[in-house]
Amino acid sequence: MLSRPTVLFLHKNTLMAIIITDECINCGACEPECPNTAIYEGADQWRYSDGTSLKGVLETAEGSFIADEAQMPVSDEFYYIVPSKCTECKGFHEEPQCAAVCPVDCCVPDENVVETEAELLEKQSFLHQNS
Repeated sequence: MLSRPTVLFLHKNTLMAIIITDECINCGACEPECPNTAIYEGADQWRYSDGTSLKGVLETAEGSFIADEAQMPVSDEFYYIVPSKCTECKGFHEEPQCAAVCPVDCCVPDENVVETEAELLEKQSFLHQNS
C-alpha cells in the first residue's frame, strides 16, 4: 500500500510525483535532505512556512491557509512527503535527494501523477520567492 498524496499544489491542481511507500522503516535519512522541508515524520503536523519563504495568508486551489498554521499529517505511520512542497529537488539538485539517501528505496515516483520540470521549477520559485 502506498501513502497517497492528499494536498494540492498551492496554485495549480497538480500533485507531486514522489511518494514514500509503506516499506518505509522510519529511519529519517530523507528528512534533513529535503531542500523544501517537504518531508515529515509520520503523525507530525506540517506548515507551509517550514523551510520556505511563505508567510501570511496563502490562496490555494483548496482555499485559504495561513503559512504558519499547522496542517494535518499526510500519514500517521510513516515519514511522508507534502505534495504541495515537493519539487523533486528541482532548482537545488540533479535528482530527488530523498530517493538518493533512502536505504530501502521507498521514495519512489508515482507513475500515476507526473509534473513537468517547468511545473516543478515554478513551484520551487513560489516556495522560495524571497530567497
